[in-house]
Amino acid sequence: MGVGAVALRVLDTGGAHGQVVRDLSAPQFSSMRRFAATTHGRIAYVEQGRQPAAALLLHGFPLNSFQWRGVIPRLSAHRRCLAPDFLGLGYTEVAAGHSVAPDAQVAMIAEFLDRLSIRMVDVIANDSGGAIAQLLVARHPGRVRSLLLTNCDTEIDSPPAAVLPVIELAHAGRYADEWLSPWLADKVLARSAEGLGGLCYEDPAHLTDDAIDVYLGPLVSSPAREALTNAYAIGLAPNPLAGLESSLVSWTLPVRIVWGTADTIFSQKSPEYLHERLRNSRGIRRVPGAKLFFPEEMPDLIAEEAIRLWGV
Repeated sequence: MGVGAVALRVLDTGGAHGQVVRDLSAPQFSSMRRFAATTHGRIAYVEQGRQPAAALLLHGFPLNSFQWRGVIPRLSAHRRCLAPDFLGLGYTEVAAGHSVAPDAQVAMIAEFLDRLSIRMVDVIANDSGGAIAQLLVARHPGRVRSLLLTNCDTEIDSPPAAVLPVIELAHAGRYADEWLSPWLADKVLARSAEGLGGLCYEDPAHLTDDAIDVYLGPLVSSPAREALTNAYAIGLAPNPLAGLESSLVSWTLPVRIVWGTADTIFSQKSPEYLHERLRNSRGIRRVPGAKLFFPEEMPDLIAEEAIRLWGV
């Protein structure tokens, strides 16, 4: 079943009670894709919503902004939703010789916002996107109004042990070719217990054929793209969040933590670590049975939490 056939969900987020919302299909998402020229390259992104306040949605690895195809239409009545593809992932075209490591991602995001004349954003982030979000707050504190973090890196768990084999293969130049190419070629394998679907989704069937193509197709489309994919993984170590704790305790922006309890990639100790150090933490919501990429499977839940955090 393609993404276009995703069933309707009922949104109940206060101001939009009972509204029926459909996830964006792969063709719809593709037709909405734009590019912003930066010194880092042409940044692919999707935008929806005409509100003066903006929300920035930061995706996981090896995904891209398509991860937010359900969240965007649920929040576009409340925020101008912006979902960029990171350097080295998705459809972003990286400038020759530019880094795709976390520091470069943060610099790219800041320049991307400048190009769109956006000074401040509410950030929603997942997985390695959560690491980028934390670094964005630390280095550009005046640009982030609020932060909704789902399962992601923290200073005490970055990179997580489960990702170390990926980083090792990437150093050998083999990760994209040995993991992603087989999943792209064999969708059943991709949804198996050992594949992306089984590892990172509560319901592996949610990782549709269309989604696999959109996520993995660009990453193995050429030797140059495979090299960038490997470089993204290599950039996850050493710990990009080392030393961040001293910054965390000084943050005053509201932060909400929403954590899937069945995630086998990131530590279940991380939510408490964040909550105890953030002076304006709005608490932790644990989502039973949810794995790493649950924000994609549960857009209603993410929209509900975001709207509550924003106070709209």
